[in-house]
Formats: sequence, structure tokens, C-alpha cells
Amino acid sequence: MNPACIAIVGRPNVGKSSYFNAVIGRRIAIVEPTPGVTRDRVSVPIERGGRIFELVDTGGIGIVDEAMLNEDIEGQIDMALHLADAVVFIVDGKDGPTALDRQVADRLRPLGKPVVLAVNKIDHPNRESAVLEFHALGMGEPIPLSAQEGFGVEAVLERAIEILPDRFRVPETEVEDEDDGLLKLAFVGKRNVGKSTLLNQLAGDDRVIVSDLAGTTRDAVDADIDFHGRRFRAIDTAGIMKKQKVKNSIDFYSQARTEAAIRRADVVLFLFDATLEVSQVDKKIARQLVDAGRPSVLVINKWDLAREGMSTEEYLEYLTSRLPGLHYAPVVFISALEKMNLEGAIDVAFDLHAQAQVRIGTGELNRVLEQAFERRKPGGRDGYKAKVFYGTQVDRTPPTFIIFVNDPSLFPANYQRYIENRLREAFAFEEIPLQVFFRRRQSLYHD
Repeated sequence: MNPACIAIVGRPNVGKSSYFNAVIGRRIAIVEPTPGVTRDRVSVPIERGGRIFELVDTGGIGIVDEAMLNEDIEGQIDMALHLADAVVFIVDGKDGPTALDRQVADRLRPLGKPVVLAVNKIDHPNRESAVLEFHALGMGEPIPLSAQEGFGVEAVLERAIEILPDRFRVPETEVEDEDDGLLKLAFVGKRNVGKSTLLNQLAGDDRVIVSDLAGTTRDAVDADIDFHGRRFRAIDTAGIMKKQKVKNSIDFYSQARTEAAIRRADVVLFLFDATLEVSQVDKKIARQLVDAGRPSVLVINKWDLAREGMSTEEYLEYLTSRLPGLHYAPVVFISALEKMNLEGAIDVAFDLHAQAQVRIGTGELNRVLEQAFERRKPGGRDGYKAKVFYGTQVDRTPPTFIIFVNDPSLFPANYQRYIENRLREAFAFEEIPLQVFFRRRQSLYHD
């Protein structure tokens, strides 16, 4: 059974995202005092009171968006309302009932959905009288709320849970842990390379606004997807841009959210536009992926529109020359719009996750290290010979190894790369990042 859906709606800038963040306890939706900031539905699965549900934040109803995305945002809201099993309707207690509030109420009423009316920005007890004005909307008993201060947050949520249909109640033993084992797959790339189009094709609905306007996706949007039997949690990130183009705090938050999504992901799909050259922004993203140690699939989108005469082999050679730090990452050619090879990209992502989960036994690891050391020894210095005592794997995703030696300075970078390559060959780690650290340890015996 799919989880219940509770949609948070209201006109612009009444505090929907502030309430969303207050409920889940972490800053997910971008919160700014600018109408139109939350452009996409942003949702997270939550368990409260024996019920599992998806809490959905939406763009403002009746919004006028500076990027002329009003129609798309309205479509997102319509979809959220269509999917919702209950609605939290938020209004601004400082403004009193407005014409837009009445429009929202008029849109909700014929849907027949159970509604909780929450009057936000009631930041002081002497303002609670303002709540009474909202009875005029005809949406039931209003509940006072201050999302910013935390007042009324639980009361509104408890009321929303109470009005959910009984079919969504589950025994506590069936409630899934927050880490439910789903592969977390982040979609990254510079702006307008087709991340949202790909996500929509995989999810089967227009979950993320798609527009030719670069920067349309501002928030990192999570969506649980079952694509041809492969279940995963997709994170569609805002497009990364050059720092010079980060014009305001909203763009800054979006960029920070992308970087956080990379760190949170198990595997990253790094998208490129086959019709464009690899840019400095692409190189910046590549460095972030290397630094984060995340398994990555290089996804070449719009391959059906690529320049005539360039073969896949030629493009692979070109890509490797531009992004040498990701030389190990597999490359998949797709067309998100034409649904070409989407299953192949997802299959590779799952393969990488499986590679990254492998744990090597200490005995097996040290046999490989001994063979590698015997085949090629580092040069030493001033008659002082390098010694390897033993190695151990200390982490996964990425596989991380510590090799204890007598003096790390006797193992130069080229030798460390040699050891890393031997580990890749021996344990089928050819397509994922590895972290190998050399640490000093005194010998327990004398030669």
C-alpha cells in the first residue's frame, strides 16, 4: 500500500516551507521571504502516531513567479492536491483573510479532501484573537501556529493525522526505519542538461517542473521510484552554476543543497548535454564527486542530438581527457526525452552500489598487498627501506583502506596509485572510487 499523502498548500509566503521544515526537523525546502521560492513539490516520508505518510510542500497558489513559471507551478499544485489524502491549508495570521486565501478555499472545497486550517505567524498570545477571523473561510476550526517559533507545529500535524483515512494506519511492527534500505540516487549536472526530464520519465509523472529556463529546479526533490522492478530514492538536485552566477541567497541555498545531496547519495548520476562541450562547471562537479568519494555514472544525455560523425569511442576519449579524475566512472549514453537507454543507466547505478558495498577480508587483502609489494617495491631513501606491515578495510561507500607501514614518506604518490590500481584489479573495484591511506606503525620485530 502506498503511504498517505498530506499536502501543505496556501498562497505565497504564508510559511508553508517553514512549517514543512519544522515538522521534519531539517531544512529541506528553501525558505526565503520571496513569493515563489518553493517551485517544486518537496516531499519526505514520515512516520507519526502509527501512520506512515508523505508530507508534501508545494509552491504558492495564485503565485506570480518572476520566471513566468506560474502555469507549471499551478500544475504541480493540482497534482499534489489530486494525490493528497489530507490537506494542511496555511494562512497568514498577520494579514488576516485575503482574496487569495478565499481563492485557495474555493479550490479546496469541491475536492472533498479533509482539511486542517492552520493560521501561521501567531507569534504572541495576544495575537490568538486573529485566528477567529479565519472562520469566514468555511474550512473548519482554525488552529493557531507559529512555524518559526515551533508553537502549534505538533497540534497541526496531529490533527492532519487524525483526519487521514483509517486504511493508512499500520501496526508499529510494520513501520519502516527511516533508513529503509532504498538506494539513494542523486541526479547532478550543470543547469538544464535534462535532470528533471530524466526524473520525470523514471517516475512516470511530472513531479519536477521542466522548463527551458535554466535553474528551474531549485530544491533537491526526493521521490521513491519503482522503475522496471528497480526501487530507489531519487534526489533531483538544482543545477550547479559558477560562483559568479550565484546571484542571491536562494541560488546559494540551492547550490548548497546540491552539494549536500551528493554527500547523502549512495550513487550519483552525473548528467552531461551531448550537444555541449565539457565546461568548467562540469569539472567543478567532478571534483566534488571525487572529494565526496561517491560512486558515479557519467550519463551523456541528448545523445540522439549529438554532433554527427562522433562515435561513442571518440566521445569517451574526449570525456576522459576533460575529466581525468573520474577515469574509473562508467559512461552511459541516453536520451531522457526519447526514453532511450534509461534502464541501462539505472542498472549501472545498482551495479556500482553493489561494488561499493563489498567488504574484503583482512587475510585476503593482505595476500594481495604482499603480492603487489613483492612485484614492485618503492625505492626507499638513504638506505632506509620501505616496509608494509598490514592493511585493513575500515569503511564502505567508498571502500576505504588503511595500510600500516614503517614510514609513509617512503611511499610516493605514484606508488600509492600503483597499490590502488592493484586493489581495483584484485577486487573488481574498477568503476568506483577507492580511498587508500598509508599510516605509520612501528615494527613489532627487528630484521
